[in-house]
Amino acid sequence: MAFDRQGTGLSLLRILLGVFFVFQGLSKLRWFLDSSLLMEQLRGWEHGVAAASMAGRYLRKVAIPYAAIFARLVPAGELATGFALVGGFWTRLFASVAFLMVLNFHVASGTLATYGFLTNGYGLPVLGATLALAVGGTRLPWSLGR
Repeated sequence: MAFDRQGTGLSLLRILLGVFFVFQGLSKLRWFLDSSLLMEQLRGWEHGVAAASMAGRYLRKVAIPYAAIFARLVPAGELATGFALVGGFWTRLFASVAFLMVLNFHVASGTLATYGFLTNGYGLPVLGATLALAVGGTRLPWSLGR
C-alpha cells in the first residue's frame, strides 16, 4: 500500500487546527455565563472602525444586538469544530463552519481589508487552512467519519 502524502499532510493540518479551535473555545467558556465579556470586545472594535465601514455596520446591526447569542454560539462552535476536526468527523462541513467563524471574526474586528490581516497568524493562515480542509478534507487518514 502506498503512503498517501497529501492525505497525511491534510490529516495533520486537520488535527492541529482542531486542537487550535478546542483551545480557542476553552478560552471563551466564561462567555456562557457572562456575555458582557464579548460585548466589551465588540464595543472596542466598534470604536476602532469607521461607522460607515462594513465592520461598523456589521457590529451595529448584527454582532452587538445579538451579542448574548453569539457569546454562547462562538465557544460552542469552536469546541464542536475543534473536536470534530481532531476526530476527523465530517471534516469538510466543520472546516467550512470554522472558515465562516474566522471570517466573521475578521469582518467584525475590521481587520479583513488591512495589511495586518496578511501578517496575523489568526488571519490568512487559519482561513487558508480551513478552506483547504473544506475543499480537500474527504477520506483522510485517521478519520472517524469519512
